[in-house]
Amino acid sequence: MHMADLGDVRLHYRIDGPDDGAPVVFVNSLGTDLRLWDPILPLLPDGLRILRFDKRGHGLSTCPAAPYAMGALVSDCEALMDMHGFKDVMFVGLSIGGMIAQGLAVKRLDLMRAMVLSNTGAKIGTKAMWAERIEDVQTGGIEKLADAVMDRWFSRDFHQGAELELWRNMLTRQEDAGYAGCSAAISGTDFYATTATLRLPTLGIAGAEDGSTPPDLVRETVNLIPGSKFHLIRKAGHLPCVEQPEEYARVLTDFMRATGHI
Repeated sequence: MHMADLGDVRLHYRIDGPDDGAPVVFVNSLGTDLRLWDPILPLLPDGLRILRFDKRGHGLSTCPAAPYAMGALVSDCEALMDMHGFKDVMFVGLSIGGMIAQGLAVKRLDLMRAMVLSNTGAKIGTKAMWAERIEDVQTGGIEKLADAVMDRWFSRDFHQGAELELWRNMLTRQEDAGYAGCSAAISGTDFYATTATLRLPTLGIAGAEDGSTPPDLVRETVNLIPGSKFHLIRKAGHLPCVEQPEEYARVLTDFMRATGHI
């Protein structure tokens, strides 16, 4: 575990794998920390150099006052990658992480070899919807949203198991201001025009039971990029890397091989 001082925020990050390994950057969703990727990492090929981090206001990173701008989240990721020599990477972003991926690809295409847009969109939700969620967090904390979030995150089958509590606890133990701040960043983002200018290998991954970013939204987003691929994971919601880690890891590995990353 390490902390990177970026000035207005200090980010908790972790790097795994050899210094000369094929570089991969994972950026997680709203309300989760870098442990989101734990289920799939043992299933990926050996020898990768993997960067994960907690967004501002999440996990063990510091929590500046809300709201945040998407540009700040993109710059956080850019600075961390530059700091540790991550370039020509396979970038895997889930939900808000996928928005950060799109923003960074437009700003610094030199950092990316290929991009995975998982359970995300060029635009997610409406300003009114996000304003309501931010108000709920400000008045009742994340706990006020937790049950509804679990319904969007996970399939019906997953709700029958004990592991649901792990992810509910991860959500509710995030900083209220961090959740509200990143919600504001999503609310203010519409990447349709800029994502349509991108030309890099792109894979979209969707969960069939995703209540946050439905498959049609993911497909519509990756279709903005010529030559992109799309994969639907059944029996999974917003976090298919948790519900179907074997399939998720296999799809990522196949994409790495198809693009010559490994």
